[in-house]
Amino acid sequence: MKNKFLPMVATLVVAAPALAGLYGDTPDAKHAWSVHDMNRPNPPRVTYDAKGVPSDAVVLFDGTKESFEKNWSNGRGGPCGWKLGSEGDFYCAPGWKNDGAAVTRYAHGDCQLHVEWRHDADLTGAGQMRGNSGVFLMGNYEIQVMDSTLTNPADNKDPNYADGQAGAVYAENPPLVNAGHFPGQWQKYDIVFHQPVWEGKTLVHPGSVTVFLNGVLVQDHWEMEGLTTHCRRRPLAPHATKLPLSLQDHGCVVHYRNIWLRELPSRWANTTHSAMSAKEADVMALRNKTAAALFAKIDAAKSDAATIAAMMEVISYSKDAKYVDALKGAVAKYVPTLEKLDDSRKGEVNMLWNASEVLARNKVCGEDCPLRAALKKARAAKGWK
Repeated sequence: MKNKFLPMVATLVVAAPALAGLYGDTPDAKHAWSVHDMNRPNPPRVTYDAKGVPSDAVVLFDGTKESFEKNWSNGRGGPCGWKLGSEGDFYCAPGWKNDGAAVTRYAHGDCQLHVEWRHDADLTGAGQMRGNSGVFLMGNYEIQVMDSTLTNPADNKDPNYADGQAGAVYAENPPLVNAGHFPGQWQKYDIVFHQPVWEGKTLVHPGSVTVFLNGVLVQDHWEMEGLTTHCRRRPLAPHATKLPLSLQDHGCVVHYRNIWLRELPSRWANTTHSAMSAKEADVMALRNKTAAALFAKIDAAKSDAATIAAMMEVISYSKDAKYVDALKGAVAKYVPTLEKLDDSRKGEVNMLWNASEVLARNKVCGEDCPLRAALKKARAAKGWK
C-alpha cells in the first residue's frame, strides 16, 4: 500500500538545512536562543544497558553485596542494617529490627528516580501495617509504599486513609488511581522530583513530584505543600539542596531492587532561556557570546547574499555597533546588484526577504530598512513571491 506520509517526510528531510539562519522568532530579554535555533546546543546522547538503566544514571543498587555496602548506610555513618535477599534485592525485616531506615550515602537534588519493590506473597497485616514503607526523596518528601490492593472502593476489605496508600504523597495527596500489584509481584516507581526553590527564607516555588506506579500516572506534577509529616501539617522549610534518599523501616517486610536515579537540572537554574527564571544580564551575555562566535566566521569584506544573511543572523542576537555597521556596509554594496536581476537569483532574493521578515516581525529592524525596501521593490518588479 502506498504510504501517503512518505512525500511529507522526504520534504522535511530535504528542507532541514534551510532551517539554519533566521527562521523562528529571534532571541529576546528572556530567551537567549531563537525559536528552532540551529545554534542552540544539542542534548547529550543517552544509551541503556541490558536492564534499561540509562548511561547517565547513578546506580544506587544493582543487586550485589558490593553495591549495597557501598551505597547504603543507617544514616548515622554506620552500615545499613537491612538484609540482602535472594532476588537481587535487599529488604527490611519485620519488627523494627533493622537499625532504622536505609539511607543512601549519595546525596541528590532534583532527579528522575527508579525504584522496584514488592511484598511477600503471604503478606498479612491491615491498614498502615500492611506492608508499609516509603521512598523519602531527600529524606523529606515521602512517596508511600504499601499494599493497597484491598482498598478498592467496591468492597474496601482493608480500610485505610487515602493519603497513606501506595502512590500517595504521604499526608498530602492520594494517588490518582490504585495501580498496585498484588503481594508477591514486583512493582516499580518512576518518579520525577523537583525540590522547592528558596531565595533565603522566601519560597520561590514549592517544587513538584510526578509519580508513575507500574507505568500508570498516580501523581501528576503535584506541588509540595509541606515536609512529610504524620497527623499534623508541617510547612515547607529551607534545607540543603543535596540530601540522601532514604527508604523507611515501618516494621514491615518490604523488598527493594534496581534502584537508580538521574540528576536533573532545576528549571530555576536556567537563567538564559526561560520565561520563568531568566535573568536578563545572563541572557544578554549568552546572546553576545553567540553573536561574536557567528561573526568570527564571516568574511566581512564580502557583500554577497550569503554573507548578508549571516550578518542578519548576528544582529538578531546583538545589535552591537560593529555588527550593524558591517551589515550596513555589505547592504550598500549589494542593493545596486538588484537593479539587474534574472530568474537565477530568485532563491537568494526570497531567502533574504524571508530573513528580513523575521527581523521586522521581531522589531530587530524596521519595515523601511534599506535592504527590505530594495528587496520588496525587486520582488514586485519580477512578480516573485
